[in-house]
Amino acid sequence: MAEYDYDLFVIGAGSGGVRASRISASYGARVAVAEERFLGGTCVNVGCIPKKLFSYGAHYAEDFEDATAYGWTVPEPALRWKTLIDNKNKEIERLNGIYRNLLEGANVRLYEARATIRDAHTLDVGGETVTAENILIATGSWATVPDFPGNEHVITSLEAFYLDELPKRALIVGGGYIAVEFAGILNGYGADVVQLYRGDMFLRGFDQDVRTHLADEMRKKGVDLRFNANVASLEKTEAGLVATLEDGTTIETDCVLYATGRHANTAGLGLENAGVETAANGAIVVDDRFRSSVPNIYALGDVIDRFQLTPVAIGEAMVLSGNLFKGENRQMDYADIPTAVFSNPPIGTVGLTEEQARQEYGAVDIYRSIFRALKHTLTGSEERTLMKLIVDKASDRVVGCHMVGPDAGEITQGLGIALKCGATKAQFDATVGIHPTAAEEFVTMRTPVAD
Repeated sequence: MAEYDYDLFVIGAGSGGVRASRISASYGARVAVAEERFLGGTCVNVGCIPKKLFSYGAHYAEDFEDATAYGWTVPEPALRWKTLIDNKNKEIERLNGIYRNLLEGANVRLYEARATIRDAHTLDVGGETVTAENILIATGSWATVPDFPGNEHVITSLEAFYLDELPKRALIVGGGYIAVEFAGILNGYGADVVQLYRGDMFLRGFDQDVRTHLADEMRKKGVDLRFNANVASLEKTEAGLVATLEDGTTIETDCVLYATGRHANTAGLGLENAGVETAANGAIVVDDRFRSSVPNIYALGDVIDRFQLTPVAIGEAMVLSGNLFKGENRQMDYADIPTAVFSNPPIGTVGLTEEQARQEYGAVDIYRSIFRALKHTLTGSEERTLMKLIVDKASDRVVGCHMVGPDAGEITQGLGIALKCGATKAQFDATVGIHPTAAEEFVTMRTPVAD
């Protein structure tokens, strides 16, 4: 008789938890997973998927305007916000069902209940005692709202996907990618948007040219960006909400969305019962094999606070499953991870920023192009696309690619392969461009900018 009920018990059925469950089961392990909220985790329910759907929809206002330059007579468009929410909800429900079927098809036992740890091998799952040789914590992260007077009136990205109606005025607080994306989404749907960030420039950690270029483009589209600004207090009135800023100025609005960071979702899991070490921010401390301070308890994804990206959690799950149940001995490769921000216009980036490259390599060549896309030669739009390559002078290797403009994420995915293969600038130059496309600019930039 087996010593434990399961070889692996996973807490959290998000992207990382589901992938680890399925793959481990395919290697012959007896696996169960517990999920107390919704299958698919943040990405499917209140993250990547609904956000991208909202982003698609937010671009139609511009598309309707552009269509007239191409001979289309478009009636005055009217937004039915409820239709968007209803259709989004149907798609999320469909995806929830797909995740359920994936687990069932892999013979993974699904507990739709909260799981907490009693000791290194024992869990309480909805009142039932369950034992496991190995435990994986994949509970993700949760939106953080700072403590200030009136913070009970704010929403986060979690609630933003279920708004009953589009706010006429919206105040977004934060300078990360979630704040930037929702500023573009609500602005695109027609709301008057103010975005505040307490620092000098948003998107800290991104290439400086990308940050400044996006700020210019967002302002062209009507987003009121205010840097070095923060909310001191918030008051609810008959007309809506009044935010008082730290400098004493006020902003009247209908909705205040905070996107000021996310924290590891570890509260109340019983980690202390097994002696699992956590960092000051609550994230679980793991080694390069995702092992916590307790040898048989593992963690991955947002809950370890390395890279809060769905594909990273999935990659980590593949590594962990192979190491535990297939006899592999792999580590996750975090170098040159392509990422996209679905702002308006969107960002695509892979590799090092110019600032990082100068620090790591010293001598670098910078290639930069700012241009109006062919589409807008007829529409008259003032939107500009930015493309940038960073090259290590000593090796000629391209170490960073950055773009702000339509389809940036789609284009950057291919560039990510090139960087992973160690492509040089000479190889970029030898590649024939597809004409006429924006993407061809990445293989036609010949002259570096002045250092």
